[in-house]
Amino acid sequence: MKQIIAGILAHVDAGKTTLSEALLYSSGSIKKIGRVDNGDAFLDTDAMEKKRGITIFSKQAELQFGDTKMTLLDTPGHVDFSAEMERTLMVLDYAVLVISASDGVQAHTQTLWWLLKRYEIPVFLFINKMDQPGTERETILLELKKQLSGGCIDFTELGAGTEEEAQENEKSSTIMEEIAMEDENAMESFLETGRIAGEQIREMIVQRKIFPCFFGSALRNAGVDTFLQGFDRYTLAPEYPDGFGMKVFKIARDEANNRLTYLKVTGGTLKVKALLSNADHVRFGEEVWEQKVNQIRIYSGTKYELINEADAGMVCAVTGLDHTYPGQGFGIEAQGETPVLEPVLHFRLILPEGVEPAVMLPKLRQIEEEEPELHIVWNEKLQEIQIQIMGEVQTEILKSMIAERFGVEVSFGPGKIVYKETIADTVEGVGHFEPLRHYAEVHLLLEPLEPGSGIVIDTDCSEDVLDKNWQRLIVTHLKEREHIGVLTGSVITDMKITVIGGRAHTKHTEGGDFRQATYRAVRQGLKQAQSVLLEPYYEFHIAVPQNMVGRAMTDVEKMHGKFEGPYQEGEAQVLRGIAPVACMANYQKEVTAYTKGLGKVTIQFAGYYPCHNTEEVVAQTGYDPERDLSHPADSVFCAHGAGFIVPWNEVPDHMHVEGRLLKKKEQQEEAPSGKKTKNYDPDHWIDIEEIDAILARTYHANKHEKGATKQWRTTKKVISGDNAPRYAPVKAVSKEEYLLVDGYNIIFAWESLKELAAVNIDGARGKLLDILCNYQGIKKCNLIVVFDAYRVKGHQTEMLDHHNIHVVYTKEAETADAYIEKFAHENGRKYHVTVATSDGLEQIIITGQGCHLLSAREFEREVEAANQTLRETIDGMREKSSNHILVDALKQLTDEKIQLQNS
Repeated sequence: MKQIIAGILAHVDAGKTTLSEALLYSSGSIKKIGRVDNGDAFLDTDAMEKKRGITIFSKQAELQFGDTKMTLLDTPGHVDFSAEMERTLMVLDYAVLVISASDGVQAHTQTLWWLLKRYEIPVFLFINKMDQPGTERETILLELKKQLSGGCIDFTELGAGTEEEAQENEKSSTIMEEIAMEDENAMESFLETGRIAGEQIREMIVQRKIFPCFFGSALRNAGVDTFLQGFDRYTLAPEYPDGFGMKVFKIARDEANNRLTYLKVTGGTLKVKALLSNADHVRFGEEVWEQKVNQIRIYSGTKYELINEADAGMVCAVTGLDHTYPGQGFGIEAQGETPVLEPVLHFRLILPEGVEPAVMLPKLRQIEEEEPELHIVWNEKLQEIQIQIMGEVQTEILKSMIAERFGVEVSFGPGKIVYKETIADTVEGVGHFEPLRHYAEVHLLLEPLEPGSGIVIDTDCSEDVLDKNWQRLIVTHLKEREHIGVLTGSVITDMKITVIGGRAHTKHTEGGDFRQATYRAVRQGLKQAQSVLLEPYYEFHIAVPQNMVGRAMTDVEKMHGKFEGPYQEGEAQVLRGIAPVACMANYQKEVTAYTKGLGKVTIQFAGYYPCHNTEEVVAQTGYDPERDLSHPADSVFCAHGAGFIVPWNEVPDHMHVEGRLLKKKEQQEEAPSGKKTKNYDPDHWIDIEEIDAILARTYHANKHEKGATKQWRTTKKVISGDNAPRYAPVKAVSKEEYLLVDGYNIIFAWESLKELAAVNIDGARGKLLDILCNYQGIKKCNLIVVFDAYRVKGHQTEMLDHHNIHVVYTKEAETADAYIEKFAHENGRKYHVTVATSDGLEQIIITGQGCHLLSAREFEREVEAANQTLRETIDGMREKSSNHILVDALKQLTDEKIQLQNS
């Protein structure tokens, strides 16, 4: 027997629950058909459902017929409870779409059809209320083909009798021809044999190429048996993998207030007492947990059966899990998609006197677990609880739920529109967070996307620039909260945020630093961008008498809407289009009044589009982004051992990582100039008498003097990291050059010296001094190497000359960092000062003094490059000089000295 999970969906009042009762009765699951009107329906068991006569919560029922064991999920049909319906779609194998024959395809019907297409669910249609006068099968079928799909085909004859009898039926030939028109392979089979095999038809249904339609009256139980036979005949049992997987689609509570997690097992087997954990799919900001399944319940209406294990393809409710949420996946299942339908109104929750918000808010979280789209939040600024809902009917239901569960009578303030924000241009946001002993910088690219895209997060940053773990942390911080815009403080959407750069410090960066830098980068980018305020729109279908269509068109224009038509639909004139929710809220009452009950308006959520009255809304909101201390756009930098605030518009002048957009702009500006760099000519003749001049020109290349050849390129603002990009050459200056070397920092950064230091620190220090002496002989700069002596009690600053370099041992309580920072502060503007160190904090501070930087790795490469250049120059001299003895002697002396350095 095949196990099928089927959901039943419909526009409100199409007879969905009545059909559910008829299916249960015809399959023998219940002995009496209940009525919604009488309040005794098998599935509408909640008191609020009985009172209002509508389905509010999705319910489960079990039935068997033919070779099929069906789990039927009855979903709400009212627009205000569409989110509950959408959550159910993620676990369905098939859907049964109920359409009222008297009303035809309505606006919400089209929404359901679009959602079923999005979730790729095969659909069977049951056209209900065919017993009402004026309903014609051919007319309705044409409407279905026009409004939904050309694959909507009348399967009534194919569902009757046995499959062989259905194939032999005279009318089946016409049906087979319609089916063949929807698939090439089916057409070939039909042309060859005059038939299409049942297996092929079943595959076409699964592939959503055809949609079987059945006609009847659920209230009179007409056409229901034929539908059940057709469903049994033309459905396929899904195949499931062996690996364990399950998908959560609903959270509820039973009469004893036990938390129930409704789920579908999508692979393997779920057993009682099994341990479940979210370790494989940890949601951002969520802690890892592990809990045991206490019970597995198979519900049918209000009753349930306890089982020890649930196999793949079964829907069940389990107890014992306290942290699950709708859309959560376990095992092989991925996390669920973000729901398409979302609230467009938010209301202020008014509590009775004596009830504190701090006490009520945790209780409301229980309801939010069951209805995640409510977005219950505490507005700190307004000191109020706000709830987002789909419509005013939902407010009445919430009042009843809160009163029943918590004994508190609440009310709601007037509804307000839920606005959103996006951007119209591409910008680069920069966030820097660097209080003392903290460090993080983040660069984000913010780009606008098409309406309905939501927020897309990506990375486009080399690991040479920023390690992968820091990039992942930035993405985590981007996803862990809803970021708000700068116009009204509304949530941002329809935007792609890409991590394109950043920087961390090896000693001082902590996880919280990147959180602050990320938030500030988003905010700084939004402040730069051209912001666009978005408001929700309804898609409407207005049907009015012919002599009143002009009034309807004028009303739509006044509501800042757009429409197609008018066109004839029966005796009415119809307008279809979109208009702002704020303008259409009560239009149904107005149409009813001026058409004396003959007009009809149906609406559905269409999405978010640019606001029609942005300036007015912004003024009414009164939001000031500069005063929003919880969402700062400014950055924090550090100088002289203290942090200071840099306004958002000045951050690019202080940032430590070069901006990508700024770099592209500069390259575009420089491209037309057509400047060419001077290349070194290796064939230029050199004689022995010019050796000194050649060496001077070669070894002074980094001074950028006239005629020098560029051998190394370095980048500006190198803060930390051995793999940081080199900085661009500075302009030629006539200032005296100083190179300060942080001695112990270099020793423990160079592997050869680090190994020696582990055995003899004095030997490592002496070897470094020899290397620096040789380097100074090449560079001809004032070289000062600084060693820490701050732990030597009573020691005073000691300055010594070691051959051609200066050596400084710091005084007690003064580190090498402090000495170098002091020297940079006093001389950074007067001389050409370069500092060799990999201490990120030290680099940051001296950069502000106008000094240039070399990391330990860069300095090591430069020393090696200088030695290599010396060898190549001497080899070149030997080839071109007749005095080989002198050149060979010079080369031998040089090689011996370099080998001595490296030993």
